Amino acid sequence: MPSLPPVHILFENPDWLPPLLDALEREGFDDVRLVELNEGLVDPNAVPPDGIWINRISPSSHTRGHDGTVQLGREVLFWLEAHGRRVLNGLAAFELEMSKFRQDILLRRWGIQTPKTVLAIGRTHILAAAEQFDGPFITKHNQGGKGLGIRRFDSIDALAAYLDSEDFDEGPDRKVILQQYIDAPEPFITRVEIVGGQFVYAMRSDTSSGFELCPSDACQLPTGDAGVCPADGAGSKFAPSPLEGDDPLVLRFIAMCQGEGIDLAGIEFIEDRSGQRYTYDINGTTNYSGVFGRQIGVDGMSVLARHIRTVVVPALGPLRRVA
Repeated sequence: MPSLPPVHILFENPDWLPPLLDALEREGFDDVRLVELNEGLVDPNAVPPDGIWINRISPSSHTRGHDGTVQLGREVLFWLEAHGRRVLNGLAAFELEMSKFRQDILLRRWGIQTPKTVLAIGRTHILAAAEQFDGPFITKHNQGGKGLGIRRFDSIDALAAYLDSEDFDEGPDRKVILQQYIDAPEPFITRVEIVGGQFVYAMRSDTSSGFELCPSDACQLPTGDAGVCPADGAGSKFAPSPLEGDDPLVLRFIAMCQGEGIDLAGIEFIEDRSGQRYTYDINGTTNYSGVFGRQIGVDGMSVLARHIRTVVVPALGPLRRVA
């Protein structure tokens, strides 16, 4: 039986690696190579090694002091694809994850309802964008991540005061998103996980204490003197959603991922008081809560590793070995 090809993981946050590495090992991948992209060199004359490449670069990389990672990642992904390498969540998916503005356009193209969204750079234009909203609105970074930078405003005057304060953070690319505030009857959003065009599961994430909702176990910091992990037990941020894979919205998500070359995604939506569902975020560097996975009996990284072995590897064909 032929051995499985090498797997190369592009990463900048080592804390997110263990669940994926464990899952790949369980599926029989014994040649896994880590490629850190905090800084580096790319030679256009060099030929990248054969194998499967997994893009694990996050739009929140700058919050960990890795300011050049996204720009370096763009060049590395272009280089890999120029040489025909198979990249899970390649350049097109990566560019989409780096821009809430592009996500809004793509979602609407696929017939998926989104909150009213406007992008602006500069104080004057940010305030002009705010005039387009009749009610409350939120601001967020165009290159988002971890829910950072999200603030609600009920007036333009309140926004102006924020823009003039030391608290104003325009984000890593200076592009500010203004978005319609959706008044939800309950404080949660729903996140749908998709791998290889297949529904994995849906979960509800509690927003009562904010929007920093990365489900990775590495992101769940102990709270209080008791050291209770908010991803665990009765105080968990995450709970199963009754949403099923045949839900019409989920089917649209799947069709979009298949049509746009998105191999894995965590897609988030919120429901208003009238039952309208608004989708607002596509997470390509999706993470999974191990605690939640054990609760529902589905391990997301295992699903991904199995998809790579059973679908991606057979589609590769014979590999040309490059030292």
